[in-house]
Amino acid sequence: LLETSPGVAEVTFVEKEPAERHTIISWEQKNSCILPEDLRNFYLMTDGFQMTWSVKTDDTPMPLGSMVINSVSKLCRLGGSSMYTLPNAPTLADLEDDTDEEDNGDKPEKPHFDSRSLIFELDPCNGNGKVCLVYKHAKPVVSTDTEIWFLDRALYWHFLTKTFTAYYRLLITHLGLPQWQYAFTSYGVSPQAKQWFNMYKPITINTALLSEEADSFVNKLDPNKVFKSKNKTPVIKKKPPSQPAGSQKSHTSMTSSKTSSLAGNSSRK
Repeated sequence: LLETSPGVAEVTFVEKEPAERHTIISWEQKNSCILPEDLRNFYLMTDGFQMTWSVKTDDTPMPLGSMVINSVSKLCRLGGSSMYTLPNAPTLADLEDDTDEEDNGDKPEKPHFDSRSLIFELDPCNGNGKVCLVYKHAKPVVSTDTEIWFLDRALYWHFLTKTFTAYYRLLITHLGLPQWQYAFTSYGVSPQAKQWFNMYKPITINTALLSEEADSFVNKLDPNKVFKSKNKTPVIKKKPPSQPAGSQKSHTSMTSSKTSSLAGNSSRK
């Protein structure tokens, strides 16, 4: 699908070997939790996932789409370590504020950076945030129930899906477009990302996730016109048609008669 889209170039899929079963078991022992069954089966087929694609602008490929799922070795925990190497440096757990849970309504309970939850990074999102595998209840024992959440750059949580399989489908259907995870936040994707969404529409069912309020300042770009070849056609200069001799004589006689009449009028005055 991507390779047949206009302007798309360099679609790259990195094939990875299946993860060893003992690698998964050692990860579970190290982190005192059990991987959900669908994610475990995924790792037994391929140790992570990586697919990228670019678009050609002025015959130069520009990286655009990126689909990433970290391998088992890069499935690192968030919130436990210090953000800086200085002594007594703050950690993500220091950001915990119980007042965030007030007036939550019907929304699911948000993950906690402290010991109440276990959070592991699935996708670094090219620096636009982090998609995380979350064990929300880690006390007194770690619950086997997991969810997939998106942590934006302002360190706010946004619920994505209940299972890894559902998230994997979202990742594929959004084609790895930049900032696609922000379509599931209250503030939506940026205007720049919306331009790419309009050109390479995600294969999603619920298109209402893209708010229509900002349509007034988003250009409706047609990729077939944007990326079509710019072959200049030579301009043929046409010579003015030559006038027949008779018409030239009549034109000069008319001009001379007008000049003589104007001279006669001026002499009378």
